[in-house]
Amino acid sequence: MYTGYESGAAIMERLCVFRGSVRWLLLLLPLLLLLLSGGEGRESELNYVTCGSLVKLLNTRHNVRLHSHDVKYGSGSGQQSVTGVESADDANSYWQIRGKPARSCQRGSAIKCGQAIRITHMKTGRNLHTHHFSSPLSNNQEVSAFGENGEGDDLDVWTVQCEGVYWERDDPVRFKHVGTEVFLSVTGEQYGHPIRGQREVHGMSSPNQHTWWRTMEGVFIQPSQEPLRHDEL
Repeated sequence: MYTGYESGAAIMERLCVFRGSVRWLLLLLPLLLLLLSGGEGRESELNYVTCGSLVKLLNTRHNVRLHSHDVKYGSGSGQQSVTGVESADDANSYWQIRGKPARSCQRGSAIKCGQAIRITHMKTGRNLHTHHFSSPLSNNQEVSAFGENGEGDDLDVWTVQCEGVYWERDDPVRFKHVGTEVFLSVTGEQYGHPIRGQREVHGMSSPNQHTWWRTMEGVFIQPSQEPLRHDEL
């Protein structure tokens, strides 16, 4: 039963225990703060589009996903066609985000705004490409898929235009072609046979409401916790 009276020795013992607890708390506090800040940093990293990620890209103005398949244009370059489709579950709408030729990006690293990248079609291994041919429907600049096994040429390179430092998953971005300075675009023209209902994708000389894209479904490669390597998928 507590009587309200403690000896001097008992009081000193209590003070020692209290001081010990405070000392441990002060020692653990920096570690706790480091763990908390590290967790927050890692969570924010996972909000970015990263090198090696496999994504579907939605044109926000026309609600179609960037798409390709092994169907060649009947005019222009005769290369593999690139279109926009409304379906969200078409496997031919997956594209991989990669570094530019001879300069790979580190697997899992966040893509910076302004960074030069390649966008490679998963099913056929050809890169998003444009050149000075007229697109078949709108007479803008033709966009095709070009190369073999992920290797094409310098006209496969695009820069990501976005606000801030990194390409965030939920933010709309633009893709500007390095070689010809056009913007990846959709303006609504539709094909007939053999790709009936699909929209024309093309390059436009200036940015506008038709040139915004956003990542949708996909597999986002997380930043590696292993030592830094320069692997490229």
